[in-house]
Amino acid sequence: MPTSYEALSGVVNACQVLPGVVTGGQPTATDLERFSEAGGGIVLDLRDPMEPKPVDEADLAGRLGLEYVNVPVGAGTLTDETLDRVLAVLRGAGEQGRAVFVHCASGNRVGGALLPYLMLEQGLEEDDAVGQAMRVGLRSAELLE
Repeated sequence: MPTSYEALSGVVNACQVLPGVVTGGQPTATDLERFSEAGGGIVLDLRDPMEPKPVDEADLAGRLGLEYVNVPVGAGTLTDETLDRVLAVLRGAGEQGRAVFVHCASGNRVGGALLPYLMLEQGLEEDDAVGQAMRVGLRSAELLE
């Protein structure tokens, strides 16, 4: 059986940030099917619900037995409340031993949203956390702030 990362390796900017946490850009239906087959547990979608998507992820995730969570992230939405919601999903996944796939369209927003988790929960120093965020796709100075 492939790992969660192997199942999602075809996704733009796919990256295994930590054990149980895979990040990337927009998945296809096939990507989500593979993630489910690999034992995936949660899809954390950081895209705005109004953004065009190739598949109804919430519906497909439900049919595949995956939990689907949407927390829209953008430069103007990275509030404490938004980051708390992202942290809650990641913490819960870790506590339950469930693999989580965190994605946006390209990985840029994923990097910004993961910074607090990497620093607060994983104990990375700021420079190391920023390096990891850039590795997963962070390119926006606004999201970095």
